[in-house]
Amino acid sequence: MSYSRHVAFIIMGVSGVGKTTIGKLLSQKTHIPFFDADDFHSEENIAKMRSGEALTDEDRSDWLHKLNTMLVKQLQQDSCILACSALKQSYRDTLSANCTSQIKFIHLFGSFEKISAQMKSRKDHFISPSLLQSQFDALENPVNAIHISIDQNTAVMVEAIHHQLFNKSEIGIIGLGVMGKSLCRNFAGHGFNISMYNRHLQGVEENVAVHFQQQYPELNKALPFDNIESFINSLQTPRKIIIMVNAGAATDDVIQKITPYLSAGDVVVDGGNTYFEDTERRQAAFSLQDVFFIGCGISGGEEGALMGPSLMPGGNKAGYEMVQPYLEAIAAKDHQQNPCCTYISEGGSGHFVKMIHNGIEYVEMQLLSEVYQVLRQNGKNPDAIAAVFEAWKKEGVDSYLLDITIDILKEKEGDKWLLDQIVDEAQSKGTGNWAAIEITKQHVPATLIATSLYARYESAYKDLRVALNALYPVLHNAESPIAVELLREAYELARIINHFQGFWVITEAFKNHGWQTNMSEIARIWTNGCIIRSDLMQELITVFNTTDNMLLSDLLHQRIGQLKPSLSKAVSYAIENEIAVPCLSEAINAFNAITTAQSPANLLQAQRDYFGAHTFQRYDTPGGKFFHHQWKKS
Repeated sequence: MSYSRHVAFIIMGVSGVGKTTIGKLLSQKTHIPFFDADDFHSEENIAKMRSGEALTDEDRSDWLHKLNTMLVKQLQQDSCILACSALKQSYRDTLSANCTSQIKFIHLFGSFEKISAQMKSRKDHFISPSLLQSQFDALENPVNAIHISIDQNTAVMVEAIHHQLFNKSEIGIIGLGVMGKSLCRNFAGHGFNISMYNRHLQGVEENVAVHFQQQYPELNKALPFDNIESFINSLQTPRKIIIMVNAGAATDDVIQKITPYLSAGDVVVDGGNTYFEDTERRQAAFSLQDVFFIGCGISGGEEGALMGPSLMPGGNKAGYEMVQPYLEAIAAKDHQQNPCCTYISEGGSGHFVKMIHNGIEYVEMQLLSEVYQVLRQNGKNPDAIAAVFEAWKKEGVDSYLLDITIDILKEKEGDKWLLDQIVDEAQSKGTGNWAAIEITKQHVPATLIATSLYARYESAYKDLRVALNALYPVLHNAESPIAVELLREAYELARIINHFQGFWVITEAFKNHGWQTNMSEIARIWTNGCIIRSDLMQELITVFNTTDNMLLSDLLHQRIGQLKPSLSKAVSYAIENEIAVPCLSEAINAFNAITTAQSPANLLQAQRDYFGAHTFQRYDTPGGKFFHHQWKKS
């Protein structure tokens, strides 16, 4: 198995372990050019080591940067093999800068006594044997490397390295549904050697991986499997596995099947739409066998998975760093060409963020549907509505969902719009339901997410709606159509309120779970690849650099104030004309509520105290003291 991209194979380990010998032999076997890091040392460094003095990090800095420059230049032309101590993770990070996905470390290790003997047998080498202890002291064992013991002859060592590098895959994908297949093609298209597994069900799913591989030329080097043990044994160590199956029982079933074959240091990534608490349960189980488990939200649908999704990985950071080069390589790129992939935080944070992403997505879809409904009741056909939306794109409300809505509105079968043939019953999946439940757990009034979910629930009762419409006909007696500009401004503010609520949930949940993250960075990875990418999301990168609360932003508050009257008028128009606009209505209600300094909650608390002695606080008695009043006079 060869590589479709140029790769630098760095043979690392303490001085005297045999890096140069193994590197040269591997070069002879593979015909890949060999470089020795010792040849790049300055005269000052060589003199210092010859005298028996250990190099400091400052001494190594220029040397490591010089090696990195060489690697980046070499990788533009060809693969290479480099013998380099690379003792610390910080050294390896410097070596890998700007070429992380093209670096593979092979760590040679052995006992102090054996390596000391090898050092003493070397002739005319500038590194004094007395420095070996300092090398062992400095060594930080690499997690993400192929480990080769020197307690075997060099021919066996080279063969073992060659077998790992050229006979085994770099990453494995389990589950060849729509998303799994697209990810496989994405990885392979970026030059990664992959293994693909799909279960074998007689007469139902047979040879799925084999047939899939035969369909696409970019998969010609991929290894297809329907046997789980063979699949796992086909992967380089430490193994990196991505699970792309349905959330819940199906994921647990896969985990149960792969667990007996995993080893300490392996990384398993769940890329499905998984409930974040399930992710944390699985992380705890895998940690018992020192296997890393990463919960990675993936957004972008089939097209995103193929062309570049937005990725939201969470879990143990060391585990994430092992798969980081692979995930960043396949991710969508933002406006600065940085990957739309970032480490979210510990635990199930990645899947939590994806869950709220989907909640925001539910609202965005519902808002467009409500705007469509208002315009349809105003007599505009789908083509005319598409033209309205196309004009809005130029007014700063551009988004992926607006783009696909325009495409949907224009689609025809013969002389009929396809949209008019689609039954008005919307379905929902787990993430929308979980998001609505989670906002109540966090005590955050992200009411738009719940409202959008309930709108889908209402749509499912088609027969009931038809029957009730016959009893209570909707008149839609508009004397004049709504101004398109007013509706656009209403839609724009509703979207701002939706994003405010979604990020509010994330902010509060992260505080409550003790997770650390950056809201600006979350907005950044949502600027491309994901379903809710938009011009507004691009703007939020800057907004969240100064505040976690959008409504407090100096960049937004003036615009919000200008847009508010339009949202109020649009909702009033819809209500007067009996057009259901639940999310537009809730947007202005939620905004009015959160901007009301004196709410009627004092009456609520008085009522609670009246019937349940729940107590209350008083303005005229500060300090958190609570009171109970005898409301009913005897």
